[in-house]
Amino acid sequence: MNTMLRKSVLGIAGLAFTGGVFAGPIAAHAAEPVHSTKPVAVSVQGAQSKIDLNDEQTANAKAIIAATKKAGLPERAAVISIATSLQESKLENLGHLGDANDHDSLGLFQQRPSSGWGTPEQITNPEYSTLAFLKGLKQVDGWQDMPLTEAAQTVQVSAYPDAYAQWEQQAADIVAHNWNS
Repeated sequence: MNTMLRKSVLGIAGLAFTGGVFAGPIAAHAAEPVHSTKPVAVSVQGAQSKIDLNDEQTANAKAIIAATKKAGLPERAAVISIATSLQESKLENLGHLGDANDHDSLGLFQQRPSSGWGTPEQITNPEYSTLAFLKGLKQVDGWQDMPLTEAAQTVQVSAYPDAYAQWEQQAADIVAHNWNS
């Protein structure tokens, strides 16, 4: 066997072995039973922000939780949704803000009609906007186990991708307090 062919065969065998070493634990992990309960906060990242909520903001948080339950998703989805809304609108159902508006962004999640999120009337409906956000979240592979800011950013495509993380603890507290009420 010539030297070049032998090096190629050995290189391929080495890659196959390495792949087996690394894929083995992954495959074994995949075979483990899936637990139905996920922690509300997977791992809070960085410095946390907190705001005092008024009655309207509290009602909007409860509407997000109700829509999450309606969608059949776990508490973790509500935490991601509320943290996203805290970042985007401080849980306020924002209408058109004139010159202060970010393009045509509206509602709790600052969704844009021009980007296909729905009509202005739909986007400013808390249940509709939450279900639209959750539809996007469900399309993110592994969202349940990824950092909140990564899951939110994948759906929202924000100019400030790391900003969602600062709201995780408050969102987790809101969900823990209201999930069973």
